Amino acid sequence: MAEKLDLKKKLKELYTASSSPAFVTVPLLKILSVDGVSDPNTSQVFQQAVEALFSVAYKLKFSAKKELGRDYAVMPLEGLWWAADMARFSVERKEGWQWTIFIVQPEFITESIVAAAVRKTKPSAVLGQLKFEELAEGLCAQVLHVGSFASEGPTITRLHEFIKAPGRSFNGTVQKHHEIYLSDMRRTPAEKLRTILRQPVV
Repeated sequence: MAEKLDLKKKLKELYTASSSPAFVTVPLLKILSVDGVSDPNTSQVFQQAVEALFSVAYKLKFSAKKELGRDYAVMPLEGLWWAADMARFSVERKEGWQWTIFIVQPEFITESIVAAAVRKTKPSAVLGQLKFEELAEGLCAQVLHVGSFASEGPTITRLHEFIKAPGRSFNGTVQKHHEIYLSDMRRTPAEKLRTILRQPVV
């Protein structure tokens, strides 16, 4: 049996961050994803999407170990967030938020393996919306936020100011606000949540 793959360690620069914003270059990544439009705090569809993603992600892990002899750690949940009108994109008003939530997959996971895993997963209203695709972000700035999601505002502002300082810029409808959830939201107190905030840069 090959050594267990830990993509968070292999891609350490992308999955560790400090309170000081920094630039990183993100390679092309394979992701298992679901799209939606809703307030993540109150939407049943959002919760169903999270459950479907993790159900299939663990099916993929077990299938890869059994059929390919490749074991790996399931990656954390991540999300892309934006609004049709970015002037109205606000952490206080989330009902119109558009989102893509996803889990990064190892390079050896293929469409056929994903299709087989989906067939083995308990059907749900969201399961049919699950996609296996690629994410290309390139140059990004990121920072670590410690605390509740509702308190992210000042950290996001610092990140945006860091991006603009050298004359760079971004377009939130194209280069979407990206969050990486390092903490287990079900078991971690809100004030101790650790979230990497990432923003692609022009």
